[in-house]
Amino acid sequence: MGERGEVRRRIVEAAAKLLEEQGREAVTTRAVSAAAGVQPPTLYRLFTDMRGLLDAVAAAGFDDYLARKHGQTLTDDPVEDLREGWNLHIEFGLQHPAHYLLMYGRPDPDHPNPASEAAMDRLRMLVERVAAAGKLAVGVETAVSMISAGGRGLALHLIGTPPEHRDLDLSRRMRESTIGAITGQARRAEPPDFARRATALKAVLGETGALFTDGERALLEELLDRLADAPPPDGEQTASTPTGRRAESELQPWR
Repeated sequence: MGERGEVRRRIVEAAAKLLEEQGREAVTTRAVSAAAGVQPPTLYRLFTDMRGLLDAVAAAGFDDYLARKHGQTLTDDPVEDLREGWNLHIEFGLQHPAHYLLMYGRPDPDHPNPASEAAMDRLRMLVERVAAAGKLAVGVETAVSMISAGGRGLALHLIGTPPEHRDLDLSRRMRESTIGAITGQARRAEPPDFARRATALKAVLGETGALFTDGERALLEELLDRLADAPPPDGEQTASTPTGRRAESELQPWR
């Protein structure tokens, strides 16, 4: 690596560190220049403007994500591989929220980010494998758009939710719903009757007036939510719930 390349690397690393530790607003010309030990004009000479620098930071931060994506061992089950691709996407967003927001938080159709385009190419490849196996019920581009929209929306939602209030099981639920829709294997089993009743009861709690104290109401709502979100009893597995080698990993919060 020549001197120019070394200076560029130092600037990108300094900007990435500011981004991770202090957020996007901390990534200013003055702050990056000071952290990298260069003069401000150097930034413009190497990156043209702040957008160019941020694109470089996003690409560098995404290297790890793309490495994991491309390092994913493909199996003879393309639908399962698509699940794993979803898992890696959400995992990266939660582990590197600042980089994720830089990548996807402010989409600009007129200025696509090269790193996000590379990730989209990887997703398209996974979907095309599902299509080649005869397991896709919609067009490839439609499936790619559905998965991309679902994954990005979920990641942004989880990033924007305080960690103590995050429902990490949403990833599994949305993943299975989306994959079920594009493969034509959407959930067919009816939810347990107790789940329906719990949801209905919670919906009318407001009509009980002062029957419960605030503490009693909070506890009852928590218990009703737990019933409403409970999985089907053993033996009533739905068509879209994966089996086999992934079953054990479903115990992981975002997997």
